[in-house]
Amino acid sequence: MKTYTYPDTPLYINGRWRGGHAPGFTVIDPATETRIGTCAAAGPRDLDEALASTERGFWKWRQASALERCQIMVRAADLLRERIEPIAHLMTMEQGKPLADARAEVAAAADLIDWFANEGHTGLGKALAPRGQTTQLLVKEPVGPVAAFVAWSFPIGQAARKVSAALACGCSVVLVGPDAAPASCAALVVAFADAGLPAGVLNLLYGSQSDIATYLIGHPTITAGSYSGPALLGARLAALAGVRGKSLVLELSGHAPAIVFDDADIELAVRLLCKAKFRNAGQARFAPTRILVQGAVYERFLDDFVEASKNMTVGNGLGDGVGMGPLVSAARLDRMEALVPDAVDAGAALMAGGHRMGNLGFFFWPTVLAGVTTQARVMNAEPFGPIAVVNRFDRREAAIAEVNRLRPSLATYAYTTSEATMRDLGRDIASPTLFINQRDGRSLEAGLGGIGAGFANEDTLESYLQARLISLSA
Repeated sequence: MKTYTYPDTPLYINGRWRGGHAPGFTVIDPATETRIGTCAAAGPRDLDEALASTERGFWKWRQASALERCQIMVRAADLLRERIEPIAHLMTMEQGKPLADARAEVAAAADLIDWFANEGHTGLGKALAPRGQTTQLLVKEPVGPVAAFVAWSFPIGQAARKVSAALACGCSVVLVGPDAAPASCAALVVAFADAGLPAGVLNLLYGSQSDIATYLIGHPTITAGSYSGPALLGARLAALAGVRGKSLVLELSGHAPAIVFDDADIELAVRLLCKAKFRNAGQARFAPTRILVQGAVYERFLDDFVEASKNMTVGNGLGDGVGMGPLVSAARLDRMEALVPDAVDAGAALMAGGHRMGNLGFFFWPTVLAGVTTQARVMNAEPFGPIAVVNRFDRREAAIAEVNRLRPSLATYAYTTSEATMRDLGRDIASPTLFINQRDGRSLEAGLGGIGAGFANEDTLESYLQARLISLSA
């Protein structure tokens, strides 16, 4: 196997790669706990320079034709596909996910860029029916410079969606990458730069996301934002954006539930829920944690799910046949080690895992807890790790109540063969996204719903467009 050298990651401001004016930080391989590189960090001077650059870039980019924007974006997508192997290796080295998953993320990012490029090329406006001598045009225009904040869980997939949606509309972007996975996010920016994106249209910063986000969202140059990450900072940014009248896309952490009814295909439910739960070591906003199983099939599901979790191959993501890599950091490992005994103390039964794997690397065994009460922290705070709760329910109403007990999560999973139950779930479940008898069946063009959100949940063209009415009299 070819070996790849992990690079030090600089900032990208006004078309130039450079260091920052704040102390940089070290990048750690979560599988080996070794230092593999460094990343520059932005200080106040860098933020102001990036803002000035993105403002200039916006006025250049909005004047480019839709065809020109499309052509540059498609070239960037093609470059990503050509570079899948080295980018995937960087992602696995810094973030830990299995190499196959990293390759799939880069490929999906390229597809996202292609899709948004072509959507932005189809025309953004319409002519209204004339009234007498008056002609009216409803024109969709770019909102302006955008600030986008990316989490480490899917460092290139999230960045590709945010950046390509904004660029397709004619917006410029200040992208704030994740400190735990900077190189793969930077590889996306390299692809856009190599594709011919003009200087200033896309800038890349690293550093304290909390401090940078507060500064950028509060700055008059930024007209819209997109944030993926913990709900606490998201709430602060939402309040800040609201006071300043700015639109904000929020992809917040959730606590995804799943319901398995007694008429479900149990083999299918076990297989898909196991994949959904332990993908990316459970560090995914769609990962189901509260799995509710109807009484008649509870024991069978629990036994099969426990066996499937124990059969999962855990190891360095660069290894062959690895199904789950390490957690991204020691802090994530500490959180798992705190949640499990708390649940057991609250009466839960530990059915599998529950502890660290070995003494080197941030590995945690796939964990299954059964009979967990709502007094346990894991039932109320998203673990964002490889811990699954399997609880029994007898009455359908009780399962629906538990699913909706927490603020609407981004997704709910359900397994049933009853069409009537499927229809009822569509009416009763509060989550913006409902997957029935599947893991995550969204196509590229399908964003998330917005139930209970108040803000958009996912980046679309509409997130970065504003309407202008032009009325003309002859």
